[in-house]
Amino acid sequence: MTHRVAVLDRDLCQPKKCGLECIKYCPVNKSGADCIILNEEVKKAQIDEEVCNGCGICVKVCPFDAITIVNLASELASDKIHQYGPNSFRLYKLPTPRKGEVVGLLGRNGMGKSTVVNILSGNLKPNLGRYENPPEWDEILKYYSGTELKSHFEKIKNKQIRASIKPQQVHHVAQAFDGTGKDLIEKYDERGISRELIKELGLENSMEQNLKELSGGELQRLSIAAVASKDTEFYFFDEPSSYNDVFQRKSVARVIHSLAKIGKSVMVVEHDLTLLDYLSDYIELLYGEPAAYGIVSNVLSTKIGINVFLDGYLPTENVRFRDKKFSFDVSSTSTDEFQEGSEIMAYPKLEKKYPSFSVTIEPGRVRKGEVLGIMGANALGKTTLMKMIAGVEKPDSGEIDKKIKIAYKPQYLQNDIDVEVIVLLDKANGSQIEGSQEEEQILEPLKIKKLYNKSVKNLSGGELQKISVAACLLQKVDLYALDEPSAFLDVEDRITIAKFLQKFVRSFGKTAIVIDHDIQLMDLISDSMIIFEGVSGVSGHATSPMPKADAMNRFLKSLDMSFRRDEKSLRPRVNKLESRLDKNQKDSGNYYYKG
Repeated sequence: MTHRVAVLDRDLCQPKKCGLECIKYCPVNKSGADCIILNEEVKKAQIDEEVCNGCGICVKVCPFDAITIVNLASELASDKIHQYGPNSFRLYKLPTPRKGEVVGLLGRNGMGKSTVVNILSGNLKPNLGRYENPPEWDEILKYYSGTELKSHFEKIKNKQIRASIKPQQVHHVAQAFDGTGKDLIEKYDERGISRELIKELGLENSMEQNLKELSGGELQRLSIAAVASKDTEFYFFDEPSSYNDVFQRKSVARVIHSLAKIGKSVMVVEHDLTLLDYLSDYIELLYGEPAAYGIVSNVLSTKIGINVFLDGYLPTENVRFRDKKFSFDVSSTSTDEFQEGSEIMAYPKLEKKYPSFSVTIEPGRVRKGEVLGIMGANALGKTTLMKMIAGVEKPDSGEIDKKIKIAYKPQYLQNDIDVEVIVLLDKANGSQIEGSQEEEQILEPLKIKKLYNKSVKNLSGGELQKISVAACLLQKVDLYALDEPSAFLDVEDRITIAKFLQKFVRSFGKTAIVIDHDIQLMDLISDSMIIFEGVSGVSGHATSPMPKADAMNRFLKSLDMSFRRDEKSLRPRVNKLESRLDKNQKDSGNYYYKG
């Protein structure tokens, strides 16, 4: 027996632009039954899951890739926690909050984390899949009888639990609140700890500024401080690393950990595996089909949970949720300098001065087939260097002799363009993308074709990031400059883009320069690195390009963190501070793991 899931993406379904192929070619319809119809009220296709035989013909003939048909094990039918409506997203199972622990939620975007948050915070009553006849609380409590979640829902029913939630899109906070950073903290501080949080998160200079004037990182940390200062039973942090540098991510982790230490229940969604590993006591996976259905796994230890996710196979439940496993190359730890390719650009010592900030960059060169990574704290001049290389800004001292063409993906992306994605990609490619070699080489590996007919202004943060990376790589240039390409991407997309970019520059004799704060991504993507040091917002200093192992060792030493290789997945893992491994590696000067 199977449990059928039929989902329609209403944004993609466009009956006025197609020949209703899904209705016309459905074999069940041809036999005289009504499996797929055109809902006259909403003017969209509608699929009867009870009648559907799961043949998948409608999926293949839909010109807009708007239909998803999945056959699940029949046992899952009784685990359905919520469904929004006919042919819409549904969630199976729920993670369990644990007092005094940080539970990390790990999975792809579109797997139901927002639904999970809304249900566990009491903002959404679970309907157990009965969207037409939702159950009352007594039935929901009976469903969870004998589980830890029963007491959680009893408290929600009796209004005995409050939740404090840090949203993914922190710019919404600035839009909703008109005031300074100090005003926001004072409004939410119920624990009397605002002074400590401001110091820990480095927000001293943000207190007198209006929220609309703050940078993304300042707004992120201010939102975290506001959430942590509330006195509630349940805390949820959605992607707390975004916009923050590695030093700031350590501070964020300490603040979140402090809540668990006083007995609070904490859940975190995070796509930076280094931070998630460092932060979480337990992991629960979310897997399924993005925007179609999500399934929550049983609780796992942090180490096992992350490794299971990378494997794509959940042995305790005998489920393969990805057809490939992600692996990490031990040879990437080599201390040998990158050897491939001829020099395509060299630059002398560069200097750039602003009224209150200056940056000095040591001489360097970039070569064909190389990915040059750039790491360092925020406000040290990384983006300034990128803009000088791209020709957007000119140095005050020194000159970049550019005889090459450069494409630049900025840190902050424009999301208010009212054009279809396909139009944007055609323009970047210089010709029609559909059916082209570039579509096969770039867009298909990044799984972008399904977004062709969406408007850019309606894209999610992750979708917009992928489109921006693709639009950069479609340009016919010699060097690709990418500023924070991991922002808003889930773990799978980060690893996919890292491995794809390495293969792309090697195969086509191109070069890429990448700025990012995700240590694991930079370890995976870089051949050599530049490290920025200095005083944030005052003065920055950039090294010449260095072998990756030397650069990572120097950078990790500044963080007072040591890394080892996980023995199973070979991914980099943070050693616990003051542990035997941590002390041994630091004593030997080996902050960066050995291959």
